[in-house]
Amino acid sequence: MTERFLLIDKYGVFLGKHSERLRLTQNKQVLAEVPLLDLEHVMVLSGGVALSTDALRACAERGIPVTFLSRSGQVYARLLSAEMGGTVKTRREQLLAYSDHRGVYLARAFATGKMKNQSSLLKYMAKYRKARDQDAFQTAHQAASAIDTLVEELQQLEGPTVDHLRPLVLSLEGRAAEHYWNAVQRLLPSDVAFSGRETRGAQDLVNMALNYGYGVLYSQVEQAILLAGLDPYAGFIHVDRAGKPSLVLDLTEEFRQPMVDRTVFALLDKGPRPELDQEGNLTEATRRLLAQRVLERLGGLVDYQGKKHRLRTVIQSQAHHLATYLRGEGNYKPFLMRW
Repeated sequence: MTERFLLIDKYGVFLGKHSERLRLTQNKQVLAEVPLLDLEHVMVLSGGVALSTDALRACAERGIPVTFLSRSGQVYARLLSAEMGGTVKTRREQLLAYSDHRGVYLARAFATGKMKNQSSLLKYMAKYRKARDQDAFQTAHQAASAIDTLVEELQQLEGPTVDHLRPLVLSLEGRAAEHYWNAVQRLLPSDVAFSGRETRGAQDLVNMALNYGYGVLYSQVEQAILLAGLDPYAGFIHVDRAGKPSLVLDLTEEFRQPMVDRTVFALLDKGPRPELDQEGNLTEATRRLLAQRVLERLGGLVDYQGKKHRLRTVIQSQAHHLATYLRGEGNYKPFLMRW
């Protein structure tokens, strides 16, 4: 149990309902009991887990999502309340925005959030290298400066629709990513093997840990999007594809560095370091550790709109700001982490 999250990572366990609690058992032995009142999310990290319909109904009635993650961190299933959905107007405006200035603005905003947070995290990591590794310090600052320049180019992009703008945005994002990951390679401990960013099919520890962490983050962003009444599959930067939650991927861009990258890099530097098993997969203990640490970040306080807020609140607030912007009732600004 991590704060308000129930992580199920043992093969052969059973999740049932007992009074106003969820009870986790194995061979009739009670492993954990969690009050439904305090619970925000159930995450199943292992195979061979059984869940009762009473437990699922209790979660649905209270708006508690149940998310299933594969060993690589891919969300392959999610159970949600049938009543989650928001207003029709929000989704209509979301679809219309794809073909007007709102889609253009949001494409720039999501990319700006990602690139600025990449730059900021490099500066944050660099300041701890200044005294002991001047070369790494200079590499990080040069990369951050290059990314800042690309952000300025991004701000100048114009186009009638997001379809016209997307190739240019993706090009700038790709150049920023090259600077970012090259600098990360230099900032990681010398005994950590990392030759560059890989998504699907990654076989090295760093990329596998990042991918798993992103999977945990996706589940939180999708929940916020659904609660805001938005369609998770109708995005702006990420192209439409069957089964691809494009808007989830769009909004996630603002939170990759503060939620996942910082967490994984800290574990690789200070420990406990993630590990692979003999088959080349993340160990069970590592998967649980990554999920716990990423979820712990949700409870961390950050500066947001002039006050201190927990990151989980920021994600929810950003989704609601996105919905109000699409309805013409407010503005939208990307979340920028202050390091």
